Amino acid sequence: MPPQAQPANRRGFLKLAGATALSQPSLGRRRGWGEGSTPSSSGGLPPLKITDVRVVVTCPDRNYVVVKILTSEPGLYGVGDATLNGRELAVATTLEKHLTPLLIGRDPEAIEDTWQYLYRGPYWRGGPVQMTALAGVDLALWDIKGKRAGMPVYQLLGGRTRVGALAYTHAAGNTPVEVEDAVRGAMERGFKVVRAQVAIPGLEGTYGTAEKKSSEEIAGRVPQQAGLPHTELFEPGPYLRIVPKLFAHLRQTLGDEVELLHDVHEKLLPVEAARLAKELEPYHLFFLEDCLRPEYKESFRLIRQHATTPLAMGELFNTLWDCVPLIKEQLIDFIRCDLGHIGGITNARKVAALAEAFQVKTAWHGPGDIGPPTHAANVHVDVSIPNFGVQEMVFFPEVAQEVIPGAPEFKDGYMMASEKPGLGTDLNEELAAKYPYKRAYLPTARRKDGSVQDW
Repeated sequence: MPPQAQPANRRGFLKLAGATALSQPSLGRRRGWGEGSTPSSSGGLPPLKITDVRVVVTCPDRNYVVVKILTSEPGLYGVGDATLNGRELAVATTLEKHLTPLLIGRDPEAIEDTWQYLYRGPYWRGGPVQMTALAGVDLALWDIKGKRAGMPVYQLLGGRTRVGALAYTHAAGNTPVEVEDAVRGAMERGFKVVRAQVAIPGLEGTYGTAEKKSSEEIAGRVPQQAGLPHTELFEPGPYLRIVPKLFAHLRQTLGDEVELLHDVHEKLLPVEAARLAKELEPYHLFFLEDCLRPEYKESFRLIRQHATTPLAMGELFNTLWDCVPLIKEQLIDFIRCDLGHIGGITNARKVAALAEAFQVKTAWHGPGDIGPPTHAANVHVDVSIPNFGVQEMVFFPEVAQEVIPGAPEFKDGYMMASEKPGLGTDLNEELAAKYPYKRAYLPTARRKDGSVQDW
């Protein structure tokens, strides 16, 4: 086309485009963004709306908060988990009183828009209560999207990058020999990675060792948590002397056949954590978990300067931005957020993508105090991302599996993602009603002088 003809043709095109726009409904109305609505993602399917949000608090051995979102399509609903151990009723109230009115009438398939709306809309954003409530909604919406597409959620996240998610369980005892026996028991069940915790002599109720039970039993702890919080006793000196001895014993008796890790549970000061990480170097831990409080991210630099023991952190993080400094500076090797406390799958995918760019792997939190839908979501993300590391897991007691069926299957050391459409979990509301909420607190901790210590 001759250069001189371009301006006239451009003017003609703009005139035609303007006339076309005036003759059609606005882009927002055509896409279903009407007043109080959300961007439509129906893809040619009939328009879909959220018609009801049910919040179920139930206690089949442990308290769980379950979110069930119903839609305008008969029989189509999603189930999510919004359990925050010890503050379940605060999350349930947030869901019932604050989020439900915002969700009715929205398009359940507009997951990202809904996430942004619920996270940024209230102005007072973040925190474990709000982010857990948001996670419950997010998981339910992904469940709906998968069911409507006829696909398991991992397929919607890009498909498989691996067959299953390498899993670890917990082993504990009063002595190194008892811990060794517990690790051997886990190995006999098929575990290739085991977390090891030992009681500290003279300190009552050492974290991770108070209950020498199977993970099925540990998953339901309301009888141990009822009433006012139980107080454990902690001192860094004895702890720092005993833990290296535990792993020296385990490596001597078990060899390198099994991967071992240890959870500090945010109890140490930076110089103490650096000492522990250095002294554990000869025993080649898979990782040392949560050795500092989440407020002191810059202190991980001190540990890195003195030790090559791999580090994992993030159980108490609530947002993507909590993770940024540690990942960007490569101060950790594993990011272990809880999908149920950082806003669900939508935010976890962003954490994983950020971590991938800095060679950090994932190790999502997977204890008994989050419900089967979150465990299922963990595995759907695990098998779909390239930088997965390991997945914490528990076996749920039978009664919990009856009320909230569909927890991921464990097979030969790996957790397997369900092939059912959606997350693969469900809620038996009638049975859930038979197990009402029971007040329960997490333990607290103090030093020998009576002062408060991080649990």
